Amino acid sequence: MASATYTARAIVLRKTKLGESDLIVTLLAEDGSQMRAVAKGARKPSSSFAARLELYSVVDVLCSKGRSLDIVKEARIMASHERLRRDLEHAACAAPMAELLDRVTQAGLEGPRLFALTEAALDRLDKVDAAQAPAVCAAHLLKALALSGLRPSLAACVGCGADVAAAPPNGTTFVSYREGGVVCPACRPSTEAVAVPADTIGWCRALMGSTFAEIEAMDVEPSASFAVLHFCQQWTCEHVGANLKSLNFLFTSGLF
Repeated sequence: MASATYTARAIVLRKTKLGESDLIVTLLAEDGSQMRAVAKGARKPSSSFAARLELYSVVDVLCSKGRSLDIVKEARIMASHERLRRDLEHAACAAPMAELLDRVTQAGLEGPRLFALTEAALDRLDKVDAAQAPAVCAAHLLKALALSGLRPSLAACVGCGADVAAAPPNGTTFVSYREGGVVCPACRPSTEAVAVPADTIGWCRALMGSTFAEIEAMDVEPSASFAVLHFCQQWTCEHVGANLKSLNFLFTSGLF
């Protein structure tokens, strides 16, 4: 009896070697759930899958149901995003986006806005100059965390709900990563919080509330983007229980 088949549009997040010639591909489906499937023979030089299941590409796949993992029967590229694999700066900024999604998505758990967000972020990242790539990455991480139910509170105190006014230039804002966001002066003595540059929180708010086109127009300095990325790494460690290895590479690579 033939196995049931289905089609899906998805974004390739990760590829893992299986056996001598196969690949397991981890995908973000259009409904926001995670898919994992085997591409048989994908690592053979003659296989068409090698070029059709590249990282960060948007693909239409035909899969058949398997016992443990489904099997990719056909794949067609809808958006290649080749620059994200060719240019080291762009690749280094695309990797944390994919790694976070691999951590926060699950099979059968839908989140339709995650796909649209990631497709828009990859499209923009594929177009921007290298200096703007960290800002796109930082914005995507913040937005993806928010859509996954892990939005940081960047304006209201996590202790009492009071508005936390913007600190003066070169000032600091207190943040409790454990409790979920910024802390007002009144709640600070009773809350485990650390001082974060006010500019960093300001950039978090700006990136969270802006489209990718608007972010490109902002011309965010890499230093500001990296400060937000460090915030995202700490947030992910606390709330996802993961230290994103690709972010650590970005921090130490010296690319920017």
